[in-house]
Amino acid sequence: MRHVYSGKVRDVYELDADRLLFVTSDRISAFDVVMAEPIPDKGRVLTAVTAFWASELAGVAPNHIVEVGVPAGADLAEVGLDAAYAEGRSMVVRKADMIPIECIVRGYLSGSAWAEYKRSSTMHGQSLPAGLRQSEKLPEPVFTPSTKATSGHDQNISFEEATGIVGGKVASAAREIALEAYKLGSVRAAERGIIIADTKFELGFIDGELAICDEILTPDSSRFWPASQWEPGTVPPSFDKQPLRDWLEATGWDKAPPPPALPPEVVQSTRARYVDAYERLTGLSFDEWPNGGQRSRPPSEARGA
Repeated sequence: MRHVYSGKVRDVYELDADRLLFVTSDRISAFDVVMAEPIPDKGRVLTAVTAFWASELAGVAPNHIVEVGVPAGADLAEVGLDAAYAEGRSMVVRKADMIPIECIVRGYLSGSAWAEYKRSSTMHGQSLPAGLRQSEKLPEPVFTPSTKATSGHDQNISFEEATGIVGGKVASAAREIALEAYKLGSVRAAERGIIIADTKFELGFIDGELAICDEILTPDSSRFWPASQWEPGTVPPSFDKQPLRDWLEATGWDKAPPPPALPPEVVQSTRARYVDAYERLTGLSFDEWPNGGQRSRPPSEARGA
């Protein structure tokens, strides 16, 4: 077992030639900068939500999850992991040949899509009807890919540009999987009073078949709104990290490291939104998830920051 990569949120370890161990930290990023303060239990929430959706969407496409939890016999100490910390935030996954585009699906006009629409009445270069309002539901969910930047920001691209990157056959298959997963997820979430405004999927090939990888319909990869508070022309409150972004914007921060220190109330309110999203989506108590109520921390939150 060896540490191979740390991203903004996940630490990745190689178990053998075919399998990786994903450990989801409590780190949180905004505007591509990792905050100094972790959000307690965030990694467990993301793991729990992903495990839930992997089961719900199993009929859409395969996914890369082998098992949730630390595999028997894994020596966590050799890579500096505490067993209590890893509990509830770890999953064993198959290695995949990832495709180099982000598979985004939008069902509502928000975020960068709204900004583009205001400028040009388009979304990822596609024309939209005139007169749409912010947060408006689109006539049909739309596959709106982006680049997968190794540094800086991802760039929104058209479907035609995506085909130039991965080829027409792969782009079409990715669009079909992403749209179907979004539609089924949206129906399930609506039953719980949540709108999934948009989401991002990561896809990769396993044994020659396109599979859903990484996180699935989590508060980090999706924009969740309470259905009871949605109204076109307004920005509904969200269950994701948008309130954190709003707080950062209000400070006048220039979005370059280092970020401002997060006050305790921002940390705790952000945690509450993540936990609330899990419990609403699944109908389960987060306290029943492994270590869900303990909020243990790793020896150091610095790895991968």
